[in-house]
Amino acid sequence: MQDQPLNAADFDFLEGALLQYGDDNCVLNCSELDGYFTALVSGPAQVDINDWFPAIWGGQTPNWSSPDEAKQFIQLCVRHMNTLASQLIANPEAFSPRFEQTEHQGQPLTLAEEWCFGYLRGVSLGNWPDLPAPLTAKFQVISLCAEQDNFELPADLDTALHQQNVAAIEPAALAIHNYWVAQR
Repeated sequence: MQDQPLNAADFDFLEGALLQYGDDNCVLNCSELDGYFTALVSGPAQVDINDWFPAIWGGQTPNWSSPDEAKQFIQLCVRHMNTLASQLIANPEAFSPRFEQTEHQGQPLTLAEEWCFGYLRGVSLGNWPDLPAPLTAKFQVISLCAEQDNFELPADLDTALHQQNVAAIEPAALAIHNYWVAQR
């Protein structure tokens, strides 16, 4: 089925391919890929696979080890995009961005920077026009998070504020999606 959610093994395959064939110009992990696809299925117009697939790889197509590997990667991407599109339209409460998890000072911490960076990649590829003022603030929640460089979290990180900012991303993405769907 083309919108059956991916399982852990599917995400492991995607992650492995991104690591094997990617570089600094590519989508680097499944969190970034999830944000990228969320923007693509949320935008004002459909983006063709001939545009979104090479953009994952910084404009270049990988030298796959086999045609089956390339086919599996593309099929999993399409399935994940279809799942996201279905969730966002028919079951938005099931939508959950694929944020990364880490530990900070012995406590679990959700990181959304990679997801947000992927989302901005999708927005750029989709060549979105400006959003109306009420949604611009919601978009800024995502774009500001993408600009953060949290490869090493500061010792004095305000974790409560950080988690509050991360919690605002999902509703922002849903509101933006709903706006563009109504405009299509």
